[in-house]
Amino acid sequence: MDKNTITGFILIGVAIFAFSWFNRPSPQEEAARQKRQDSIALVEQANLVKAKKEQALVEKATLSDSAKVANASTNFGAFASTRIGTEKTITLENDLLELRISTKGGQLVYARLKKYDAYDKSPLILFNDKESSFAFDLVTADNRVINSSDLYFTPLQKGDKELTMRLNVAEGRYLDLTYTLQPKDYRVGFKVKGTNLNGLLSPSTNALAFHWSQKIRQHEKGRKFEQRYIALNYRLKSGSVEKLNPTGEDQQQEKDPIKWICYKDMFFSSVLIAQDGFKSGADLQSSFYEEGKYLKSYTTSASIPFDLQGEKASQMTYFFGPNKFSLLNSYDDNLTDGEVWDLQQIVPLGWLVFRWVNQYFIIPIFDFLSTFIGSMGLIIFLLTVIVKLILLPLTYKSYISSAKMRVLKPQVDAINAKYPSKDQAMEKQKEVMDLYSRAGASPMSGCLPMVLQMPILFAMFMFFPSAIELRHQSFLWASDLSTYDSIISWSTNIPLISEYFGNHLSLFCLLMTITNIVYTKFNMEQTNTGQEQMPGMKWMMYLMPVFMMVFFNQYAAGLTYYYFISLLITILQTVGMRYFINEDKLLAKLEANKRVPKKKSSLMRRLEEAQKLQAEQKRQQETLNNKNKRKR
Repeated sequence: MDKNTITGFILIGVAIFAFSWFNRPSPQEEAARQKRQDSIALVEQANLVKAKKEQALVEKATLSDSAKVANASTNFGAFASTRIGTEKTITLENDLLELRISTKGGQLVYARLKKYDAYDKSPLILFNDKESSFAFDLVTADNRVINSSDLYFTPLQKGDKELTMRLNVAEGRYLDLTYTLQPKDYRVGFKVKGTNLNGLLSPSTNALAFHWSQKIRQHEKGRKFEQRYIALNYRLKSGSVEKLNPTGEDQQQEKDPIKWICYKDMFFSSVLIAQDGFKSGADLQSSFYEEGKYLKSYTTSASIPFDLQGEKASQMTYFFGPNKFSLLNSYDDNLTDGEVWDLQQIVPLGWLVFRWVNQYFIIPIFDFLSTFIGSMGLIIFLLTVIVKLILLPLTYKSYISSAKMRVLKPQVDAINAKYPSKDQAMEKQKEVMDLYSRAGASPMSGCLPMVLQMPILFAMFMFFPSAIELRHQSFLWASDLSTYDSIISWSTNIPLISEYFGNHLSLFCLLMTITNIVYTKFNMEQTNTGQEQMPGMKWMMYLMPVFMMVFFNQYAAGLTYYYFISLLITILQTVGMRYFINEDKLLAKLEANKRVPKKKSSLMRRLEEAQKLQAEQKRQQETLNNKNKRKR
């Protein structure tokens, strides 16, 4: 090889190296290439897994029954024969419910409420086989843990209202799951009983662990509003009702025994009730869906007492139905105090006094009116009128209090003019309070009637969104009083507005807001006593109705309709009282009160003591200042 050849090879090598160097991929391109290769590898792996599964299915289909049993005995032992079967569903139904029970797992896989439909007019299905599962863990004598959802049951039907799903393990040895559905009832009896399972299940078996999960469908028009009322509730055997966090994901390991577990929708629930309670140590979980057809999903892992000898069945009850207070409350009628269910607790009616007001005042009146009036809009109107009439004495007392302050306003203005300086605030306040005391008026006397009305206002706030009676009931322009009544809607997502206000404008909410602004202006004029207010308080009073509009725009039309009518009646009552009450006579009565000697109230004594203390401090400060001036 001569010198020129060597030089040529060197130049070619340099050229190749330079070409490779300057055309090498950037880090971003290298990452993209690696990502493509990884994606190809994942696809190939997925295809391989799919092919293996298909091959396994083909092999499984070609195996004889005996071969299948032999293949399953490795994992299922004595229960291997129950791995063979064909899945089919058996239907139980009455006038209210349609249920389907699968031979695979012997579990409920479908529940439909016949008397109701979803917001889009489709059948109201609580769940299907892809959205719910219920399975027991069976611990065998040789310490295998078998899930009942993998096993095939034999249906034994007694009429059209009772079905037993039997797990035939061996001759005369079986596990029965019995479902009983009575006519015109949302409750489903569920009984678990074993026969001759000694030697098959672990001898230490005294309970059966189960796993129950369900996805909650969206059934109402307002997704965000509906999500506020969906929760996993459960009642402890001690009596208290607890729930997981309804606004997001949550998990609770409950140490105490549980009476029932409820997967609650806004207006419908799936409840599992144990006659002897679920054992302590239940694990309850909830998850949250931001979008899609589901709102939340719930999972429970718990256990029920189980008699291995087969002498006593484990008794449970399902409830698939509406969250109607009177219906749920009626289930306790024939139960003793130690057995009561308290299912009505799943209806959110507020805390303590608010719930009492709803339970013993609002709901009885509402149910009474519903017995002979078909229009829910008219019922809400009459209910509002009844409530306002009952509260009329408190409203009258509040009005009289504000009227006293109003007729004394000229005298208060004179006192304000007498003490114009801020340094004289204590003197001015003392004289104003002395005026009120001698006349028999009090700024606080009008507050108490308003405070006494608050429980009813808050009770109504909880009642209307929870009242299933309003669901799909139309009134005027509102097609459904249980959700918002939009007159304008849009699909564009507007930051903040779409999140908090929604993509619509509710007419009843708008009318409520306008009426509230009018009432605020009217009320401020009525209650102007001449005393100084905090800076900006006037504008704050006008902004409150606007804030309420943002808050209530996605709420039930029945609630905003109630507030609109209530405010309108309040305005009419105030106008009527001002027309019938002679303020000149009221002022003359107050002037006569001034001439009657009165014992000073504790408030007046405290004001006088505070004034004396302020005057003494002021005198001492002036003396100190004079001494300092003389020293200079």
